[in-house]
Amino acid sequence: MGITGTLAVEVDIKGGGDVFHEIFSTRPHHVATMSPSNIHGCDVHDGEFGKPGSVIFWEYTLDGKKCVAKEIIEKIDEENKLVRFKIIEGDLLKEFKSFTLTVHVLPRGELTGVQWTAEFEKIDDSGPYPTKLMDFCISVTKDIEKHHLND
Repeated sequence: MGITGTLAVEVDIKGGGDVFHEIFSTRPHHVATMSPSNIHGCDVHDGEFGKPGSVIFWEYTLDGKKCVAKEIIEKIDEENKLVRFKIIEGDLLKEFKSFTLTVHVLPRGELTGVQWTAEFEKIDDSGPYPTKLMDFCISVTKDIEKHHLND
């Protein structure tokens, strides 16, 4: 059995907690316009945006490399502002047997915390941890914040 783990980062943003959650729960295809250097496309392959069980296909750049991911929306929790995606195909599964990414919005008054949590099992125990992906999530979060502060 490979190494399993959880890696989490939290980014404070100014306001926008409800908007941030709405983007990832029902409008993830809009992220490409907010973070074009990171996300290049997002399409529904099965189901519809905002519905658990739907399959979404992403095109993105990670660490200078063009990548793809197909993921299933496992959970959307409106009350707790949480969305969980499970990767079912794509570049991440070259290094990980399983990979789940959760984005959780934590309202805190003037600031809002955006917590990204990766749960994974490595294929090769000596392989990398998903730290570059977490840096990517931070960058996307900051891009979305900047986009909404400029509107």
